[in-house]
Amino acid sequence: MEPVELVMVRDDLSELPRYNLPPGFSCRMFQRGDENLWAQIETSAGEFATADRAIGHFHKEFGIHQRELCERCIFIDTGTGESIGTAMAWYGTLLPGGIAGRLHWVGIRKNYQGLGMGKPLVSRAMQLLSTLHDRAYLTTQTSSYAAVKIYLDFGFKPYITDKVQESGWSMMSKRLGFPIIPISYSL
Repeated sequence: MEPVELVMVRDDLSELPRYNLPPGFSCRMFQRGDENLWAQIETSAGEFATADRAIGHFHKEFGIHQRELCERCIFIDTGTGESIGTAMAWYGTLLPGGIAGRLHWVGIRKNYQGLGMGKPLVSRAMQLLSTLHDRAYLTTQTSSYAAVKIYLDFGFKPYITDKVQESGWSMMSKRLGFPIIPISYSL
């Protein structure tokens, strides 16, 4: 499938679905020094070629936001303390109308993917976002069709701003096997 960046929006953060982690797993917030764990998880999830590249990106994007990371970055840990997933209840200005919540950098270590961790992780991040923002968006790509399905299940809708994204959503509709209805803004 051709890689196309996609944007999704949820205009109302009330009545969010809730999913619990499987027994033996827990959520915790980012602590100073967790940037290496974040880099390892995102690299294992396929977002970066190496952990060094991931940590470089982390410092560039979040280096001055240590306090906010402690309030907005979630980790899933195993019963033995291994961190296997992460997501951020971040923010941004991609949408018209100013700052909105952003579901950002959702990642699960490769050997834990497909084991029911995605929805509980997104659920925790969305609950946190709902305490901080009225609406949210995320960016993803056509290669992440399993994640796109989760985001659709959480009420996110495609936000199409150009023909390339329209083509990407057409591919996703075929891949997922159901029609995908975009939203538009007139703000």
